[in-house]
Amino acid sequence: MSTQFAAPAEPSGISYTDLNGALLLIKVHAVEADVPTAFSKPGQANPAVRADLTVLDGPQAGEQYEDALIFPKVLQGQLKSRVGQLVLGRLGQGQAKPGQSAPWKLDAATQADTEKADAHLRKVSAPAGTGSEPPF
Repeated sequence: MSTQFAAPAEPSGISYTDLNGALLLIKVHAVEADVPTAFSKPGQANPAVRADLTVLDGPQAGEQYEDALIFPKVLQGQLKSRVGQLVLGRLGQGQAKPGQSAPWKLDAATQADTEKADAHLRKVSAPAGTGSEPPF
């Protein structure tokens, strides 16, 4: 089998509940003004942030979500000004407003989190032939 070709990406939705508390490394690609979904309301824009997301710890460690669309509003607010950058944070939830679910958000990374992310990036940036593949 040739190693010059990448396999097609697997479509997958992000389960924020499964990732709650996990350290996430997010490569922000773009802000999409309107992404129609089954829940879109006519005439109302449905924005999303397009990104690659890598889970660095927890039960889903090593999971990658390529070209994912991020819809939660607070997460979008934290990511939309970071297009072209890597964002590191721990997924959590904020305070729920009456009658609403608690919003998903990224908490600031600790020094230990930063060291874990640095180690991950060194590993995936290893020279060709070492068995490592780039995360993005």
